[in-house]
Amino acid sequence: MTKTADAFRTISEAAQELDLPQHVLRFWETRFHQIKPLKRGGGRRYYRPDDLTLLAGIKHLLYSEGYTIKAVQRLFKEHGNGFVHAVGRGGNPAELMAEKQADAAVEQAVEAAVPVLETVPDGIRPSVEEESKSLMGRAKALVSGGAGDALPLHGLTVEERKSLQDTLFELLECKRILDQAR
Repeated sequence: MTKTADAFRTISEAAQELDLPQHVLRFWETRFHQIKPLKRGGGRRYYRPDDLTLLAGIKHLLYSEGYTIKAVQRLFKEHGNGFVHAVGRGGNPAELMAEKQADAAVEQAVEAAVPVLETVPDGIRPSVEEESKSLMGRAKALVSGGAGDALPLHGLTVEERKSLQDTLFELLECKRILDQAR
């Protein structure tokens, strides 16, 4: 009888599922503090589904991508557990890093735009807000391929994120020029 996907696994079941020896899982627990299986009486380990995904990500990075243990520890530190989980679910590490960098660039562009909008005099503010809403609406439609209500950043390809980033920078430059002209 096989267990459901959300059932806990013993160390022998986890090792078999990941095609790794049990001692490797125990060793990784000493090197990656993010691995925290539930421990019962007698030290018996039970791995949650998230633990298995994390272990699969570590295995892929070490064995398939050729990272060292120190390099994987650095990835945990720089990108967080979610990055290694995404690798464990089958994500490509290079693409995931590029997506994260694109997300960071978009966030920086948006953060840079907020102080500019806050310095607009009160008499002009409504028209600037209307303009920005219109421009953001067009940007959302461009990104989602239609007139969507939400900006689906996580569903974008790297090229789409780059296009959105370029558009945001162009909008910020237009805003700067408009502010200088006023």
